[in-house]
Amino acid sequence: MAEKKMLVVLATRNKGKMAELTELLKDFPVDLRSLNDFGPIPEVVEDGATFDDNAYKKAIFTSRALGIPAISDDSGLLVEALDGAPGVISARYAGENATDRENLDKLLGEMKGQKNRKAAFECVISIAVPSGLALTYDGRCEGEILDAPRGESGFGYDPVFFYPDFGKTFAEAGAEEKNKVSHRGRALADMAKEFDKVLVWLRQRMEEIKPPKPDHSEFEHNDWSKPKMV
Repeated sequence: MAEKKMLVVLATRNKGKMAELTELLKDFPVDLRSLNDFGPIPEVVEDGATFDDNAYKKAIFTSRALGIPAISDDSGLLVEALDGAPGVISARYAGENATDRENLDKLLGEMKGQKNRKAAFECVISIAVPSGLALTYDGRCEGEILDAPRGESGFGYDPVFFYPDFGKTFAEAGAEEKNKVSHRGRALADMAKEFDKVLVWLRQRMEEIKPPKPDHSEFEHNDWSKPKMV
């Protein structure tokens, strides 16, 4: 008899992320859904001080809202010369509705004259259950910030993130090549390697929060098999 699949939600509406994780977990007994499969759920304000804070906040909010395990991630770029900026505000470094190009231009402006070009992409994945417990996986990829963009693929800061082992930027590398070494790719790979154990942990945690079965003796007065007294 086939093992029953566990319903898990990926706390995103991003179809690319959903397709990526679906492919990665295709051999596991998991029924993976995205937020697009459910009714309206409020957006989570990502105001944490760390990637871990934001990933956990999104995962636990979604898990409690839907009553099932939830997976979420947060990631960004940390530049050593800028004391770790842009960090958790990587996606909105130049403003709340900034474009990738605007964020990139701001970064390059602040890096002018800097000799220390060291930087790293970091990603944290959080897997939470409604009780508040969670598992965490993280990935890191180190490189350098160039003076000008190079490459046409990728997104965000990829055109200026030079990865020494490739001898080129992430935007010059193909998606498949990049995903093998990227911060997100590494975090996902670590999670996938032991996802069988993750599922065992999730099943145990979900069993713990199930309400106890009622004591039917409490309902003896509601025995509808007996005729009611009029």
